[in-house]
Amino acid sequence: MPLVTSLSWSMVIPVKVLALAKSRITGLTGPHRAELALAMAADTVAAAAACPAVGSVIVVTDDEAAAAELSGLGALVLPDEPGDGLNAALSFGAAYSGERWPDRGRAGMAADLPALGAGELARALAGAAGAKHAFVADAAGTGTTLYTAGPGADFCPRFGPGSRAAHRSAGAVELLLPGLDGLRRDVDTVADLRDAARIGLGPRTLAAAGSLG
Repeated sequence: MPLVTSLSWSMVIPVKVLALAKSRITGLTGPHRAELALAMAADTVAAAAACPAVGSVIVVTDDEAAAAELSGLGALVLPDEPGDGLNAALSFGAAYSGERWPDRGRAGMAADLPALGAGELARALAGAAGAKHAFVADAAGTGTTLYTAGPGADFCPRFGPGSRAAHRSAGAVELLLPGLDGLRRDVDTVADLRDAARIGLGPRTLAAAGSLG
């Protein structure tokens, strides 16, 4: 049974233009990389939408194919009006939530978590509920896959190189919880994808990853 917290969250997931996504995954041509990137985003969004603690999934993207696919999974899709990278897109989506649902927590999450499960996301959000700011580090231990800010707290994501240290330096609580393997396993390379497969890929990524052979 997934752990349920009384605090509801808006989950913001920025999605890059697919033609530009996942260039480090070798062995795939551009169209296949775009297909895989969309599949991973769709599995990530589906897991978030299935999490009982998530009131809304907000996708920020300028990609028409991603917008169509992810809205079909229940996401509220916003155009990337800032157009200034990941953290600006996250803040834009969080501001949208804050205007409409001021009593919710706001969370920002990577879009390339194909092994994410709704239950582990619920555990992470339950852990974050008691903190003003919290985050989950990636599997490499240097980056971030999830950042949260409680109701009324400023939303200040610091995703990017060295983001684990940046979030800790800013006073965010690192969530050191067991059973978050899928949440921590973002995918930038073929090796990352194979690690995610050992955890258990979502159905869309599993189908798309067949292109890797």
